Parts: sequence; C-alpha cells; structure tokens
Amino acid sequence: MPRPVPNRRMPRHYPMLHHRAHGAEARPVRTSDLVLALLGVALLGGLVLAAAFTLAAGTTTP
Repeated sequence: MPRPVPNRRMPRHYPMLHHRAHGAEARPVRTSDLVLALLGVALLGGLVLAAAFTLAAGTTTP
C-alpha cells in the first residue's frame, strides 16, 4: 500500500534540542533563551550558596 506522503527527511540548518511528535515543526533554539536559562541557573546557585553560608554561620560552637 503506497504512502500518501513521501517519507523524505528535510535538511535542518539549526540545532534542535527535542523532537516533536505528529509532524509538528520544532523551533530553533534562540540565544536569548539560552542566556535566560544560564542566568536562572546562576541565580539559583547563588541562592543555594547564600543559604549554605547562612546555615553554616548559625552553627558555630564556642
């Protein structure tokens, strides 16, 4: 039984991080998205470090 649509791979000139099902076209990763993700990770890491220093400063023994 022939397929109604030929199964050809389209060339892609940009990186894709994930694959979408049902033939939906994935958008390319923008630089601003990567910068925002990196900023979020850095802020969360700073918050964890601040909490660790606060907890360590409160547990001093004489």
